[in-house]
Amino acid sequence: MPKNALPRTITELRRQIETKALTIDDIRLDVKTRLDANKGLNAFITVMLEDTSKGKTALPLSGVPVGLKDFFDTAGVRTTAASEKFANRVPAEDAGLVRRLRSAGALIVGKTNMHTLGMGTTSLESYFGPVRNPWMKDRVAGGSSGGSAAAVASGICFATIDTDAVGSARLPAACCAVTAFKPSYGRISSDGILRGEPVDPAILALNHTSITARSVEDVAVVFGILAEGILAEPKAKVRLGLVGNYSASDAMKRKFESSMPSIKSIVDSSMEVTVPFSEARFDPSGIKSARDAINERLFSDVDLIMLPTLVDPVPTIEQARRDGDQAVSPANTFFANYFGLPAITIPFEFDDQLGPIALQIVGPAGADLGVLDFGRRIQERRQPSFGGEATRPDGVPFHDGGQNP
Repeated sequence: MPKNALPRTITELRRQIETKALTIDDIRLDVKTRLDANKGLNAFITVMLEDTSKGKTALPLSGVPVGLKDFFDTAGVRTTAASEKFANRVPAEDAGLVRRLRSAGALIVGKTNMHTLGMGTTSLESYFGPVRNPWMKDRVAGGSSGGSAAAVASGICFATIDTDAVGSARLPAACCAVTAFKPSYGRISSDGILRGEPVDPAILALNHTSITARSVEDVAVVFGILAEGILAEPKAKVRLGLVGNYSASDAMKRKFESSMPSIKSIVDSSMEVTVPFSEARFDPSGIKSARDAINERLFSDVDLIMLPTLVDPVPTIEQARRDGDQAVSPANTFFANYFGLPAITIPFEFDDQLGPIALQIVGPAGADLGVLDFGRRIQERRQPSFGGEATRPDGVPFHDGGQNP
């Protein structure tokens, strides 16, 4: 597998394309090599390797390898939701955001594997076989967007477009040590997710189209292309709320608390806050009034809040099969879906026993850029693990070439 054959960031990749230091054919070859080297991850259901730039290298995503969770319709290419029922379903029309990616010239790598119908958090259950974690062959990749997180972590994609209804993008990103952003509700179109198929009203109310990438910087680039509506500017000074009632094992709690000194150095003030986790539910009947009130209730004295993404260490495959489809708990992520709040998970540390440790930043509805800006500031001080690097931050080999059992 090529090591550092491509730049780390979308911005640098685009610069090298525009200066002709790299061609889109070079990038396609690199991606194909990585796909071949990482077949054991089972990150993709359908490989497309489609250059939508049509030779226009000045488009904002020309040459940028992007994956699509296999929930999003692609005209003429099967969209399966990793289910037997839809295994041969070929839509006639692109989802709305797929059209936007094509207009931006993205190199569409393909349709990423996922937990069947998005109904689990492990990605072990898929008609096309389980997704493997690129870091730890005996642990799950998380779900339901497990293939996307694995594709980014292994360097195949610079970004993927995903769905997040309970933490479905943030949980696998945390398990695979990459970054995932769930914007405010409706900020990115969800048009064309299994278009024409029946959908539970609760899923429509809770689902957020999301972005997984190697870093906050890359997330922000893609978000800027796909986002709809007027975006509020981030605040220069941040009043940070440290969530006091999150769920976590003792070991994960200690890791989270140990991260606080470095975080507090970049905030104006901090205080403990309480999140109404118990009010978040799958019944959408009162969701509008809950969303209308949450900014004042939770963010009257703080600008952003922080808590761990994961409750427990990334479970082993054996443990996850024993514990069931929700083996990676959404206890710390689901509230942001119910209240429609922007939330990002960023990798912070890698522990040999616990696996990846991830921080979650959540903001008031509409403060998408504020969440991204604060996540970027954290990563500037503590560099994230980038997909495709040869080693983890602690110097251990990145993964075993995808040849996981």
